[in-house]
Amino acid sequence: MHGESLATASFRNCPEDFVVDEIVDFQPANEGEHLLLHIKKRDQNTKWVAGLLAELAGIDRTDVGFCGMKDRFAVTTQWFSLHLPGRNIDPNQLKHSDFQIISSARHNKKLRRGMHAGNRFSIFVRDFSIEPEALAQRLALIEKAGVPNYFAEQRFGWDANNLVKANELIDQGKLKGNRHGTGIYLSAARSWLFNLLLDRYLSLGELDFADTGALWGRGRSATEASFSQYEQELLSHWPSWCHALEHAGLKQQRRAFILRPNNFSYKQLSKDQFEFNFALPNGSYATAVLREIAELFRPEITGL
Repeated sequence: MHGESLATASFRNCPEDFVVDEIVDFQPANEGEHLLLHIKKRDQNTKWVAGLLAELAGIDRTDVGFCGMKDRFAVTTQWFSLHLPGRNIDPNQLKHSDFQIISSARHNKKLRRGMHAGNRFSIFVRDFSIEPEALAQRLALIEKAGVPNYFAEQRFGWDANNLVKANELIDQGKLKGNRHGTGIYLSAARSWLFNLLLDRYLSLGELDFADTGALWGRGRSATEASFSQYEQELLSHWPSWCHALEHAGLKQQRRAFILRPNNFSYKQLSKDQFEFNFALPNGSYATAVLREIAELFRPEITGL
């Protein structure tokens, strides 16, 4: 969108290079059947921590809620909820070496996916040799015009295997959603179609923060007339995928084509090491911002 990357950069050399703090727009009710836990974790999967909390509390895994998946190879903070009606629990019972409990409070609702407002990122890149003036100009462009709101590669799995599996399930008529254990592939298929629409949208060159693309599902498209013909034409090449999404219990939603990071700032820590700080709404990816600055590569890391 803003031209070629300015330079290459080493990315996520260690978990501390990728710090994510969940942003919520609610306050604990301090009463209710659920126990909220604000948790910090390092190099741990969100679902793994949810399972540990269920085991430690002696409750079913389905009684543990959270707002969103956080990267494993990172240092992250996020909220979890435990359904404990009429039961108080000793905080020491929930201690575990895989995470740290920052705070706790009672609440009247289970946390569900998408309930958070967004995430705040502090990201370190290394081996990034760039002229300060060129970087300042690129950041000014991003602040003014935003970045393409792509779903990132992790949505599609290692070597895009989630898309391969989604296609197999669609051919078999078995792409049914979370209750059938195929939700991850459903999301991958939906996200892939959106990314294709975003590619087409960017090729038109007339960008607007208000423009949206389809997260496909049942219901009439709400796209603007100026883009509807392109959306219909492109998705006509994916009839089996659209049909599967329409019959998987999903309603069509809209997703912004252009993403604008909030509170964007950076620090130069050394000649070729920088720290980038910004916040994004939920469902958006930090790599969508960084790819407009640098071509990222990750070092070979053993033991993962």
